[in-house]
Amino acid sequence: MISLKYNIKLKFQVDGIVEKTDVIGAIFGQTENLFGDEFDLRELQDKGRLGRITVEIYPKGNRADGEVIIPSNLDRIETALIASMVESVEKVGPYNSKFELVEVEDIRAEKLKKIIDRAKDILTVWNKEKNLDIKEVLNEISSAVKVGEIIEFGPDRLPAGPDVEKDPTLIIVEGRADIINLLRYGYRNTVAVGGANSKIPDSLISLSKNKKVVIAFVDGDHGGDLILKELQSHNVKIDYVARAPVGREVEELTGKEIAKALSNMVPLQQYLKRQEMPVQLAESSQGVVQAVVQETEQKKTEVPIVIPPQILEEIKKLPGTLEGVMYGNNWEQIEKVQVRDIIPKLETAEDGKVLYIVFDGVITQRLLDLASEKNVKLIAGARIGGVNKRPKNVTLLTFSDLFTS
Repeated sequence: MISLKYNIKLKFQVDGIVEKTDVIGAIFGQTENLFGDEFDLRELQDKGRLGRITVEIYPKGNRADGEVIIPSNLDRIETALIASMVESVEKVGPYNSKFELVEVEDIRAEKLKKIIDRAKDILTVWNKEKNLDIKEVLNEISSAVKVGEIIEFGPDRLPAGPDVEKDPTLIIVEGRADIINLLRYGYRNTVAVGGANSKIPDSLISLSKNKKVVIAFVDGDHGGDLILKELQSHNVKIDYVARAPVGREVEELTGKEIAKALSNMVPLQQYLKRQEMPVQLAESSQGVVQAVVQETEQKKTEVPIVIPPQILEEIKKLPGTLEGVMYGNNWEQIEKVQVRDIIPKLETAEDGKVLYIVFDGVITQRLLDLASEKNVKLIAGARIGGVNKRPKNVTLLTFSDLFTS
């Protein structure tokens, strides 16, 4: 197996209809002995200095246009000479032809570029991972003791923390596992409703109205929204809403993540308003419920971009995967790719073919500029980094814009 350095890329025109074998034969035949055996293409292939020559032909009426790629393991000077030799080919079969160099691609430079981009992705994920925290180690050790502190509140025997009645602040969560996790980190003023399908008991409604501050702490998924709606429909007093990160549940959060979620809690009305923008549910003329992107951070889109509900559900699965999806005009999936391959794939895509991109990665200036050139309408990513100029023709969203956290 040869270690290639360069790809010699040429385009050609032939004044007649020919086959790939005719083109390859012309290249070998008309370059033979131009510079002696040392630069005979067959000899160079046998020695592993050149790779297999590939030809693509695109017939145009009575003419054939095409492309030639010659992999090279020669040095720069020798590779340039090979390219010049192939440009000298004047006939393919009985027909006149013209060969012209497009570029000499430095394969190693492209590989280094991909390695660097991948290293950035790895570093981004690495920075998200938590370092060893002695406090969390101690909390883990004492978790068995904390579990023993769970009590049952009211006639419906709701799982709760031991301070649920005496603390002026109340944290309402979904289930028993949430209570256990909060107890691990010292949150004792908690009560669980039992799930989205559970009936909200009168004892919880009364308890909420006797508290100074009531916080609904919900999961970062659709189930969390259902719990909140259920609490509202039963007139449970709610002052603030805290939410786990997108796709995460309260029961699996670390102490730092719980503290951050609670510190980012917002008043109920403000939370509900944020839920409506930038994404709200709307009914199309066909009666299909869809999500409409109404507003980005900088501007309102002149023509609303409609994100179907099934696509939103797929987006919720992306965090933590380092994957992305490219969609076409009707949100049909074109390709599912690794984050590191999004830019190369978009570079080779036809203009206007990829209209929507969602991915678990960082939206960069390079990606935005390329998306603008390729007429992409919307990009949604995990976060935005190093963007100084936002193209006007590309709507830019983060996962937190789509799913309030």
